Amino acid sequence: MSYLSEVGDLQISKYTNIGSLAILIFDFCITFQDEVHWIWSRPWNLIRVIFTISRYLPFVGSGLTAYAALRVSGPCPPSLAENIIHIISIVAAEGLLVIRTWAFWGKSKKLLIGLLTYSVATVIAAVAMNILPNHQLISTDISMIPGPCGFESSRNAALVYAILALFECVILILTAYKWFHDYWEIRSSIVTTVYGGSMVYMLCIIAITVTNVIIDAAFPVGFTNMFDTLQLVIHSVLASRILFHLRSSDSHAHETDLPLLASAARYERPSQMETNEIRSEVGGV
Repeated sequence: MSYLSEVGDLQISKYTNIGSLAILIFDFCITFQDEVHWIWSRPWNLIRVIFTISRYLPFVGSGLTAYAALRVSGPCPPSLAENIIHIISIVAAEGLLVIRTWAFWGKSKKLLIGLLTYSVATVIAAVAMNILPNHQLISTDISMIPGPCGFESSRNAALVYAILALFECVILILTAYKWFHDYWEIRSSIVTTVYGGSMVYMLCIIAITVTNVIIDAAFPVGFTNMFDTLQLVIHSVLASRILFHLRSSDSHAHETDLPLLASAARYERPSQMETNEIRSEVGGV
């Protein structure tokens, strides 16, 4: 790898991170009305606290990354603080997904214990990979850019993203199983929105995570930080949208029984108990 080639790769990475911050700001502007309507009117509880962290902390993390990308001279940006903020933001977004999955499964205590245990193990493993920058578990190229403030990530980040992708796949599988096993024959717009929409968003989150695994493991070292901000932004944006859509579906389910009654007429389902179950799962988040 030549010096000029790496400089060009770094410029692409920097522009991509700044563009990702622009996406976060744009999405905030177009969904702020939804936030006011579906979040601000609710009392403060655990879900609202986690939502606030996943919604607003990414602005700080993305801002620090943008500063690092635009820095020309002066002290090195606080990379440790940036990494901590990124981790907390992603954990908060994943927390919303865990709560949603728990609600889908009827607030099962066994599932909640299992998911929380797995979540803690995932966070510990990811943090361990982040604090071992000098212990490369994946062979890496040596950067040609001199100085201590390079805009590059450790190759260990590929393993961090792989661990995260595995966790997200488990969440997706649990959601898909619940939909196909319990509600596949129910032709209801509420069910489709709740389960189908959530699965589409989860697939998008997994896609960006897997992309980061590939880039950090196989691409030239200048690209290793390219989608760092986008990873944060996608988690924040889609986790927020999932919550907005669930709250909207919950409101719709309480306003009308037409979709459920249409399902019952066609399939002799759902029963009143199943109707209440759908509503409780939607309203649980």
